[in-house]
Amino acid sequence: MSVNVLIVDDSAVVRQVLTEQLAGIAGITVMGSARDPLFARKLMEKQWPDVIVLDIEMPRMDGLTFLRQLMAERPTPVIICSTLTEQGAEITMQAMSAGAVDIIAKPKIGLRQFLEDSKTLLGDAIKAAGHARMERVSAGSRAKPVMPTTQKLPADAVLAERAAVPIAGMTERVVAIGTSTGGTQALEYVLTRLPRTAPGLVIVQHMPGQFTAAFAARLDQLCQIEVREARNGDRVIPGLALIAPGTDHLLLRRSGAQYRVEVKGGPLVSRHRPSVDVLFRSTAQAAGPNAVGIIMTGMGDDGARGLLEMHQAGALTIAQDEQTCVVYGMPKEAVKLGGVDAVVGLPRIPELVTQAPTRLAYKRLHGASVPG
Repeated sequence: MSVNVLIVDDSAVVRQVLTEQLAGIAGITVMGSARDPLFARKLMEKQWPDVIVLDIEMPRMDGLTFLRQLMAERPTPVIICSTLTEQGAEITMQAMSAGAVDIIAKPKIGLRQFLEDSKTLLGDAIKAAGHARMERVSAGSRAKPVMPTTQKLPADAVLAERAAVPIAGMTERVVAIGTSTGGTQALEYVLTRLPRTAPGLVIVQHMPGQFTAAFAARLDQLCQIEVREARNGDRVIPGLALIAPGTDHLLLRRSGAQYRVEVKGGPLVSRHRPSVDVLFRSTAQAAGPNAVGIIMTGMGDDGARGLLEMHQAGALTIAQDEQTCVVYGMPKEAVKLGGVDAVVGLPRIPELVTQAPTRLAYKRLHGASVPG
């Protein structure tokens, strides 16, 4: 079935180019375009779209106000098309919190060429949004970077050196989380429910580099724990969540009896940088059974192989269930590979992060969990 798309942008160039580009993609139908939300409303009275591509700054009504109205009235998958500015980053964070499922970071210069070059990736984002599960309470948001290529490399391309063997019996626990589509709100749900005594967290959320610092700063204001964008050499300690920069991979390393992170560049892995596979595989190497790996809502398979390696290294591995995922892609692939100890709903994840049980302790409490 075709995904019906409505384009809402005050730029005639954006409306024209997007309409032309999307018209050539099988499975997508542009049902119309509007220069502001009030004109969009008139079109929506005749036919409600499956997906809306929405600008933020527009006359008469801004995109954020329109988005909030939609989510309160009739939740609909919305992709934000936002210019990369410092002020725009904060507004975009508010849009993601309001329920947007994706971000397309459009430049101020070379806009037409950018949109033409991003045709396939934009089409993929729209199709994913068309299948997103929108709910009033657990609606998700996603910030998947628009990549210039679909290159897919194993994490070995980044993990050039194998980390030290984990120290058996270490009491300090570390929790690694990977997510994509729907992940911004899922992470907000989890992190805002953690106490200051929660174990240290290392997180990869697929998101353009221009937004990760603003995303971390916003969460830091909402949470009891400290949340910030990771810096190379940061120590992983209780009460701190480190989020990978949107431009670099995040790796966990062990230094003596401490855990630290390495922030480094490198090729795309599983079509992403940062890659969940890189984080999970490095966590398997550095922490082994002292870690908990959690894969949450997202499109594709990034993280599935890494979570399997964490499982094989003795870590407790958890996948978010289909019912509470916006897109049940990454968790589904992890389950298929056999690297998941337990499949749980989003409401249970904060408790598991706080407790950070070993695999043995979890199974003693809950019995052998059969992923479904």
